[in-house]
Amino acid sequence: MRFRDRRDAGSLLCRELEYMKGKDALVLAIARGGVVVGDAIAECIGATLDVIVPRKIGSPYNPELALGAVMHDGKCYINEHIARMLDVKQGYIQSAKEERMRESVRMLMLYRGSTQYSVRGRHVVLVDDGIATGATVLVSIAWCRDHKPASITLAVPVMPSDVYEVMRREVDRIAVLLLPVDFGAVGEFYDDFSPVSDEHIMDILGKYKMR
Repeated sequence: MRFRDRRDAGSLLCRELEYMKGKDALVLAIARGGVVVGDAIAECIGATLDVIVPRKIGSPYNPELALGAVMHDGKCYINEHIARMLDVKQGYIQSAKEERMRESVRMLMLYRGSTQYSVRGRHVVLVDDGIATGATVLVSIAWCRDHKPASITLAVPVMPSDVYEVMRREVDRIAVLLLPVDFGAVGEFYDDFSPVSDEHIMDILGKYKMR
């Protein structure tokens, strides 16, 4: 299976989420690509759509290697195994965390004009366009749990099979379409994996603000 684009992936995921209809669900989409997937899901199940912006903390030796991730309010996940293996200093982690927090706040203010959320008691569907290492999703789940939702369902088109084993212990349910053993990058499973612009995200979110 391959997805035409992110909206196609979201539409296919809807089939796994029909049980959420009528549950006052809140789709929390991870920026940027998850917002397009989340839009299709929210339309399908009659949910509210909102955006969250976890930011990856890269290794000092390889920025593409996720050392962890942080939310706008400082909620942080660090892969301690990688940190020890690479002998990453605490000073670097703290500095990178603060920088990524500022990025998250800036993006949230641009997208939604606030960093305040109403999650308590909601049935949350946490959405991204795919998972590679899982750092940003893990910190998103932990942040969401702190806000006392009624439940958390993780909905993603594709993730590695070993990451699935980690994620299923962290959430109430998972909706996923592909669990490849041979996994290189999320974009490999899409015909169109073009970057999502800030303007596109704001256009999507604007539809829900008017409801």
